Amino acid sequence: MTREEFLQYVRETYGREPDFPFEDLHETAVFRHPENRKWFALVMTVGYSRLGLPHEGTVDIVNLKTAPELLHDMWQQEGVHPAYHMNRSHWISIRLDNTASDDIIRFALDVSYDLTKPKIRKKSKNSSETP
Repeated sequence: MTREEFLQYVRETYGREPDFPFEDLHETAVFRHPENRKWFALVMTVGYSRLGLPHEGTVDIVNLKTAPELLHDMWQQEGVHPAYHMNRSHWISIRLDNTASDDIIRFALDVSYDLTKPKIRKKSKNSSETP
């Protein structure tokens, strides 16, 4: 999946448009939940060396939140790396250069979306209305 394909997939699947919060990084796109403004995907361009790769040049990536128990298995997938510029115990980076499988990207995006969505709070017994 490429950057453009990823952006389109998020639009079609989640109905979200990216915002571009960084003045000096015009191509960096953030997808958020509108209710709590939490990020569920951060798309940016980084040097391959930032991912620990010996290649020259840059690559598009997406940072996605993941459950700590999934980290090791995710890192074993082609195109998936410890997160660049995020907490590596909760986030991963996936290259958007057709290296990672589309299924892995979609799965990781679903996990990130669910982990960052607003929590539904249960009413406590004390909060019920009194007559």
